[in-house]
Amino acid sequence: MSHRVVTTTSTTTSTTTSDGSVLNPGYCRSHSGLLKIGQVLTLMIAFLCVHFAPGWTDYNAFRFFEVVTLWFLFAFLIFFLMYVFRLQAKLPCINWTMTEFFHYILGTVLVFIASIVAAVKSHSISALLAGSIFGFIATFLLALSLFTSYKVLCGSQQTSIGV
Repeated sequence: MSHRVVTTTSTTTSTTTSDGSVLNPGYCRSHSGLLKIGQVLTLMIAFLCVHFAPGWTDYNAFRFFEVVTLWFLFAFLIFFLMYVFRLQAKLPCINWTMTEFFHYILGTVLVFIASIVAAVKSHSISALLAGSIFGFIATFLLALSLFTSYKVLCGSQQTSIGV
């Protein structure tokens, strides 16, 4: 009686999309990276226009505008730096796409409201009016990012199983 020995070997290979470096400079040139840079810059310009404007006409309205623009300026700057330094991969317990989507919803609504209030209360003071205009531009950029983030989050889901 002869025995036959069969040896099976399996090889597992893993491929990574990153090159192992900490920095992702390609994100700065991507569509979402350029949108975040535009958002941060327009929010910063809007904040600086209102902050350094002489003769505020309504203290509470422009403080609200400053708080909203500064909050979302830092929030989207953190998101930008997080993607540039690939920190989202180091914290996989957080759904970053969903978190960013909710920030876009809240940011679009609050920056739009703050820009309307700033435009109404500016009383033809050019710096305050310029701040509100940059607030509206930031609102448009946030809405654009909200739309693209929604497409990524809720887009192209297969509903039927092919047999």
